[in-house]
Amino acid sequence: MSTLSPQLLVAAAQKTLGMGKKRSPSRAVCLHLAGEVLAVTRGLKPAVLYDCNCAGPLALQSYLEELQGLDFINSGLHILEIGENSLIVSPEQVCQHLDRLLLGTTALVDVSSSQPHPSVCFLDMLSDLKVFMAEIFMHLQGLQRDLSVGVSHSRLHSSDWNLCTVFGILLGYPVPYTFHLNQGSDNCLALIPLRVFTARISWLLGQPSILLYSFSVPDSLFPALRDILNSWEKDLRTRFRTQNDFSDLNITSEIVTLPAVSL
Repeated sequence: MSTLSPQLLVAAAQKTLGMGKKRSPSRAVCLHLAGEVLAVTRGLKPAVLYDCNCAGPLALQSYLEELQGLDFINSGLHILEIGENSLIVSPEQVCQHLDRLLLGTTALVDVSSSQPHPSVCFLDMLSDLKVFMAEIFMHLQGLQRDLSVGVSHSRLHSSDWNLCTVFGILLGYPVPYTFHLNQGSDNCLALIPLRVFTARISWLLGQPSILLYSFSVPDSLFPALRDILNSWEKDLRTRFRTQNDFSDLNITSEIVTLPAVSL
């Protein structure tokens, strides 16, 4: 387990990501973010989507450099800017993930509003998305040889991308949602029972657990997706056993039904 003072981690985040005294991340947010970043470096997730406040990619770059200065993380992380969003990624982990995705039979759940109910589809049926994923793969693969110099930053243009699906893939969700952009951002998940999966890990003594993953699949499709979800869980537990910073991996699921679902 990490022995670095939590207060140093809080100070690093508030120094670099704070946007005025009233808009600095709280202590709990700072520690959760540090835990997520550490989880990326330990191979437990390929990326983190930063949504704590409006801090931009340069502020995030400074934050990661502060963590490096504290010897909390090693080199190898990258700030990937897509649209107006910033992700903290491990290019090595993302490339391994995308390589498996592009070469395998990758399932997604189509929730386009024109459908009466969600359905399973496959990446090979979505040629534009597959091209986007290959572009990200090539981009990050080209960065890997330059990561020894420290934290780097790059931007990808994404005007035609379905960012909901792209982010679901980059964040390591086993079965991301997708929908047709020409039908708007509405979906067919309203009042559909969803099986929500969460994966949490313990880190600092006396602090809340780290939310490692949270995603859902329509419960009606769970039997068809069971093998994929079981493989995801088995792989996560295998990777979890290779590190010693975190403990108590807890994966749970529950059924929820919502009047509307925003993706």
